[in-house]
Amino acid sequence: MTEYPLHFTANREDSGQRLDQYLATHIPQVSRARVQQLIEKGDVLVNGSAAKASLKLKGDEQITLTSPPQAPSLRAFAEEIPLDIVYEDDDLVVVNKPSGMMVHAGAGATEDARNRGTLVNALLYHFKTLSSVGGESRPGIVHRLDRATSGLMVVAKNDEAHRRLARQFSGREVHKTYLALVHGWPKKDRGTIQSSISRDAQRRTRMTAQKPGGREAVTHYAVMRKIDSPYGKFALLELKIETGRTHQIRVHMASIGHPVVGDTLYGAPGSLRSQSNKKRASGMPATLALGRNFLHSAQLELMHPKTREAMKFSRPLPNELADFLGSLASGGKERRDSDPFSADSVPSGHA
Repeated sequence: MTEYPLHFTANREDSGQRLDQYLATHIPQVSRARVQQLIEKGDVLVNGSAAKASLKLKGDEQITLTSPPQAPSLRAFAEEIPLDIVYEDDDLVVVNKPSGMMVHAGAGATEDARNRGTLVNALLYHFKTLSSVGGESRPGIVHRLDRATSGLMVVAKNDEAHRRLARQFSGREVHKTYLALVHGWPKKDRGTIQSSISRDAQRRTRMTAQKPGGREAVTHYAVMRKIDSPYGKFALLELKIETGRTHQIRVHMASIGHPVVGDTLYGAPGSLRSQSNKKRASGMPATLALGRNFLHSAQLELMHPKTREAMKFSRPLPNELADFLGSLASGGKERRDSDPFSADSVPSGHA
């Protein structure tokens, strides 16, 4: 068993290397992101003192790791958190996830940040038992939505349902439709983006469509509304994805120059400023900020894992997105097509 603290001595060959890079190469099976967490917590000392991850080594430092580098085990536990439950039976649950909620425990600086407030925890409170196929930290989870994305998800209650639903996803038999507001107007009102997606080598929290050799990804989009507002031009899109890559819609839309509104990770501004050459309507502020990504999983179509019944669920834009869209539209000109996911046209259950 490894005993702590661990001691390292930088040599001449390490001169000029960042502290976090050095430790990531000298501690097996520990990511650079985890090393940065340890440094931030003060668990790494250089010559007896706390240091920053960006410290450039000179080649004669004594580096001490005071605690085990592995993060505490991720765990799911029941928490009394409200859920918008769209449908439930003995095999599956369909929920309307709010923005800001992680699906399951993930990376975080503290155990609370990693393990609390997740969709999984809420599901365990409401349903007690879920499928075990995904492991202890992800019971019931067949697919995911980004933390800042709202909308429909299906969850498996038992292992057989989980396996059958997973086969539907891998066989591209599940059909998901999203709504997104993007910056600018796409050149074509309909189009398909077919660019592979891989991890960004420079910024590990990002994905990219600019690097060859990634995983196949296909996104279809259709323009539903065009808005020419005092804050710029925007398009409300309906998007259907054939594949479910990490950040797929966000990466694909940014790759063609139309990032999702609010998505600062992929190039969208944090707030919208009115343009000096466009007059604002009375009462409209100089800046608008959303505080989340304008991306919503609006429709989900699948086969019931046991009965094979065709099931279709829809949910309109949440209030904060509808209000934001209304603020933009009230101050500008727009071209509007039919909106199949408006609040007036969405069924309350499944068909």
